[in-house]
Amino acid sequence: QLKLVESGGDLVQSGESLRLSCAASGFPLDYYTVGWFRQAPGKEREAIACIHSAGGKTYYADSVNGRFTIVRERGKDTVYLQMDSLKPDDTAAYYCSAELIYSDNVVCPGASAYWGQGTQVTVSS
Repeated sequence: QLKLVESGGDLVQSGESLRLSCAASGFPLDYYTVGWFRQAPGKEREAIACIHSAGGKTYYADSVNGRFTIVRERGKDTVYLQMDSLKPDDTAAYYCSAELIYSDNVVCPGASAYWGQGTQVTVSS
């Protein structure tokens, strides 16, 4: 079974950057569509960045578009989330997810996805 482990969360100040990592084991991550989700206290979990298993098609939520970048390192079973110009509103628990999705367009992982344990990102003003 695919196992995902996130790392890289930290306490930072507004305007700083973080790079989150999603490391996979069990199966090659290159076969899976991968998504980054976040959940702030009292709010629903939301998809913020996803990358297709074939090619490099990506999706970004409006709230992070232009500031965050999702990158797949093929052959290394790793997907990164580069987060720049962080804001206090970015404070949340961040989760990596992966799902076998067969589509020509990028579709974020859903109910059948595998999930990591999460990593906390806190941005102070």
